[in-house]
Amino acid sequence: MFLSTPSGPECKGASLPLPLKYPGSRLVVYTGDIDTTSSNILRQCRNKLNIDIPGHIEFAYLHRRRWVEADMYPWFTLLGQSLGSMVLGFEALVAFTPDLYIDTMGYAFTLPLFKYLGGCHVASYVHYPTITCDMVSRVQIRVSAHNNRAMIANSTTLTAGKLAYYKLFAWMYKLVGCCSDTIMVNSSWTQAHINKLWECPGKTCRVYPPCDVNDFKAISMSIDKDKKFGAGKTIKIISLGQFRPEKDHPLQLHALHQLRDILPLELWGNIKLVIIGSCRNEDDQRRVLSLKDLCKELSLGGNVEFRVNITYEELKQELGEGTIGLHTMWNEHFGIGIVECMAAGLIMVAHRSGGPLMDIVQETEGSRNGFLASNKEEYAEAFASIAKMSPQERQTIRDSARASVDRFSVQEFESGFLKALAPFLGGHVQDILQEKFKAKLTPDA
Repeated sequence: MFLSTPSGPECKGASLPLPLKYPGSRLVVYTGDIDTTSSNILRQCRNKLNIDIPGHIEFAYLHRRRWVEADMYPWFTLLGQSLGSMVLGFEALVAFTPDLYIDTMGYAFTLPLFKYLGGCHVASYVHYPTITCDMVSRVQIRVSAHNNRAMIANSTTLTAGKLAYYKLFAWMYKLVGCCSDTIMVNSSWTQAHINKLWECPGKTCRVYPPCDVNDFKAISMSIDKDKKFGAGKTIKIISLGQFRPEKDHPLQLHALHQLRDILPLELWGNIKLVIIGSCRNEDDQRRVLSLKDLCKELSLGGNVEFRVNITYEELKQELGEGTIGLHTMWNEHFGIGIVECMAAGLIMVAHRSGGPLMDIVQETEGSRNGFLASNKEEYAEAFASIAKMSPQERQTIRDSARASVDRFSVQEFESGFLKALAPFLGGHVQDILQEKFKAKLTPDA
């Protein structure tokens, strides 16, 4: 198991099924967190993610994590990090050679290293492809974005050079990805891209990431959300996600600014956007400061609150007080935060792309479980529509949302994860699966 940086439930949750359902296994997690202890790592899983991992888990500490950090490679970042992961992977292989190696971090370039040099079975849990067809397309049409600098987008020559680089990298990514004996992907969006890039649909299956939906459902069932719409009551819009550039927090602030123009003044005074997220490093902290400056520029200071690096219990409290959920990332691979908000009884407004569009949010009348939007005007209109609905209309959406998230439960994840790995874990695992699980692994479409 490769875990070299602090990660979300998709990565840490992957270590849960093996010791629980296959007690004869020896589970070793590779980590670059050399300044902490195994007990601290497990405590963070409990406090931040509500993942309690029983059984004995060993940690192999790696000292070359610097080789996979983005700031090491100001140019050719994808290639630099991928080749750097091979240096880190070699250190991991020397530290411990497993029978089965599972990459949960997206370090596909380590797969041939473990397979051919280490003689291991190798598996991948892909939650975001290193490169996508959309990334290539954005460079081709010269769109300036966080992964395509304006200097490149404005130059025909540099654009042609970057296109050649991306195409070469995509070819290399395919070569290493095909080394995986089994490929798990976390969403329909990821599955479509991996099938196109790696061209291995026969050994690719969709395993939705784990979300403790029952824990979050308990919040929504204990709180009357529509009391938040009473006179003088604060209506909280909850945004949940790391402070990374691709999360597009500025769009959230611009959408809130747009909302002010279309809501009655007395209702606008009750609106509060609570932005909840984790800061991984100084770059993330600078982004938070930049967002606070943007709040002042848009005169939103009294309507926005930032909650940084809060605990799981604090998160549940915020979701209990929230009314609307907000998500603005373009082409989010899945969206665990969206599922958590829906389970907790928030009416979700998510970006019309990626996993939210393909797997999570339905807008069909009669089965609507949330809203989709793609620009500040659409987000503001969705917020206003929710505020103007009758209590029964809002409750119908909440009920539909809660019913729809059961397919993203921890049990469904464990079932799919173990079924994908069963050929490499020994014959009697099949008996365990038949006894413990009823859910079927979603086949490649």
